[in-house]
Amino acid sequence: MKNSKYYPWILVALLWVVALLNYLDRQMLSTMQVSMQMDIVELSKAENFGRIMGVFLLIYGLMSPIAGTLADRVNRKWLIVGSLFVWSAVTYGMGYAQTFNQVYWLRALMGVSEALYLPTGLAMIADFHTSKTRSLAIGIHMSGLYTGQALGGFGATIAANYTWHTVFHSFGIIGIVYSIILIFLLHDKEGHAGTRAASLQPQTAKKEPFWRSFGVIFTTLSFWIMLIYFMAPSFPGWATKNWLPTLFSENLGIAMAKSGPMATISIAIASFIGILIGGPLSDRWVQKNIRGRMYTSAIGLGLTIPALFLMGVGHSSVGLISAAALFGIGYGMFDTNNMPILCQIIPQKYRASAYGIMNMAGVFAGYAVTRILGSSTDAGNLGSDFSKLAIIVSVALIVMLIFLKPQKELTYTEEK
Repeated sequence: MKNSKYYPWILVALLWVVALLNYLDRQMLSTMQVSMQMDIVELSKAENFGRIMGVFLLIYGLMSPIAGTLADRVNRKWLIVGSLFVWSAVTYGMGYAQTFNQVYWLRALMGVSEALYLPTGLAMIADFHTSKTRSLAIGIHMSGLYTGQALGGFGATIAANYTWHTVFHSFGIIGIVYSIILIFLLHDKEGHAGTRAASLQPQTAKKEPFWRSFGVIFTTLSFWIMLIYFMAPSFPGWATKNWLPTLFSENLGIAMAKSGPMATISIAIASFIGILIGGPLSDRWVQKNIRGRMYTSAIGLGLTIPALFLMGVGHSSVGLISAAALFGIGYGMFDTNNMPILCQIIPQKYRASAYGIMNMAGVFAGYAVTRILGSSTDAGNLGSDFSKLAIIVSVALIVMLIFLKPQKELTYTEEK
């Protein structure tokens, strides 16, 4: 199967499920605060709940550059299989947690294991797909993240009918089983480190110091612009993941069991639409204009600016869902083009490392906004602070349009 001309798309399908589980297992906690606080009273305070959500992001961010470096230097199949197995086992174990500290440290461990996936998976897809299909392929994969985010919204619904323990146990088992299936179906690109073709190369080709990748990345000016451009939208991106269900609940005066699915499904469906728009548009535009991917991404990010303001001030179901949908479409167009744009800036053999650094910056932004909005919720200012995130996005968009200079993508052979 790995030699089939269809395998690049089979790979996307296989990793789509991993992406779904990656976000599902982390997202469902955000909607189960009410269910869990009956057994773990510390979670009744939004600031403590923000600590739980924040420690995941802190550890996830610190691990991301390490994950990217590993993905550039070892067989990516085993990184994906191993990380999925571990975070699924942690999810299963979360169902046995009885104290705040147990939830806190399990969440931290999940941050370590989940960080290994995204730079690895995106680099694999980028290697298997050419510039003619790369944005669409990565976009379809990213839709798995959005679907996991949406299904995570049902965590509170399932917990209301069963228990929150059942939610963690069920999805933990699913992930463990799927990691075993991937052992037989997932294959890395021949020629990458750890594959048979790579083992036949001269030994000198494998002795490049690990720090050289960071030297190449950090001396590339366009990478710094890309880093700012990626980091700024991460503030509202993580805010919607971790606090949008709460915002819907407060602004509409409804229970979390209803606001959770309403918020996450609105974003997920709209983001998938954004992918279907932004992926093919970018793949076609870049064939005619080297800045085509950048312009597609900019259009999408521009849509999130009014959406953030409207989400913050909205107090009707139609208004909030419409604003969330506008944000999702724009964010989908932005998200599907980050790795493809990176491919126009950074050589192929350093892509996972570069994305790992970007992911770290984005997640640290998420950590900060998660903690800040936790305090905002306790103070009753969640909506107004949500709207202010539009300012950060506007600045990043202007910087990118003025300073980012994408180049013609080099093939691996040309890089050598």
